[in-house]
Amino acid sequence: MSPESFPEYSVVSYGRELADAYLGKVQQAVAGTGAHIVELENARGNGYVVSKLFVTYDGGLDSLRSAVAAAARAALDGGAAPAQSAVVPASLVEPGRKLLVMDVDSTLIKQEVIELLAAHAGREAEVAAVTEAAMRGELDFAQSLHARVKTLAGLPESVIAEVGTRIELSDGAEELVKAFLSAGHAVAVVSGGFNQVLAPLASALELTFARANELGVEDGLLTGTVTGEVVDRAVKARSLREWAGELDIRLDQTIAVGDGANDLDMLAAAALGVAFNAKPAVQAAADAVLNLPSLDVVQHFVKL
Repeated sequence: MSPESFPEYSVVSYGRELADAYLGKVQQAVAGTGAHIVELENARGNGYVVSKLFVTYDGGLDSLRSAVAAAARAALDGGAAPAQSAVVPASLVEPGRKLLVMDVDSTLIKQEVIELLAAHAGREAEVAAVTEAAMRGELDFAQSLHARVKTLAGLPESVIAEVGTRIELSDGAEELVKAFLSAGHAVAVVSGGFNQVLAPLASALELTFARANELGVEDGLLTGTVTGEVVDRAVKARSLREWAGELDIRLDQTIAVGDGANDLDMLAAAALGVAFNAKPAVQAAADAVLNLPSLDVVQHFVKL
């Protein structure tokens, strides 16, 4: 078989800057596997640069990832400026509609919504500590959610709208969504946060799907409960599969992005799981690690 008939992968390197020594190590590692480099593409975003190698290779995704990861570590150990590399599966390089599914709190947006709500009850520090432990995977998410939401009991429903005005999108989030949607792809979010806060944001961004928990409200006051099924890690993964099926998009043409333990199943279910400024356990499990504030780097993991 000729190299042209082998699967085509993308080796994406990204950072605030990309030293020649770093890129050289990555290219040497790619060539050392026997992969054939067919195209080099460079891009620059707000606060980052990207270099993409499109390669054909018949040795499999795991082999290529192992070689690139070893080369990246060697370059960084040699003093190269901080940078990262990811190997993108052939299914995301080939033509076809893709589905991007993202977490919301600390991923699509900069804040944790429940902490903003808890601040109105004077319980922000207490709730933040529980949130942090849950995102590290030290607490059952559903139990921790119920415990945190209980602190909101008695707050006026109006605090939801007040918190909505304080939401800040992550840097590059709007650009990422627009790039995917403009290219004909689908973008969805699934959140362990709350639908009353997420719905206006999802509408403004024209997202394809959105799912989150529903805060209980009675007589204009928060009840301190959530209604219906809790959006935990299993529901997040199920949502990705459900939406892909509804859109007739193959699972191997999906990307998931998240930062906490609640996202692990979703990242595993996708063809490419991306850890965005994530907890150590999530970075260790992800296919790609993005430790830059710019979420729109994710657009470079597909051919738009």
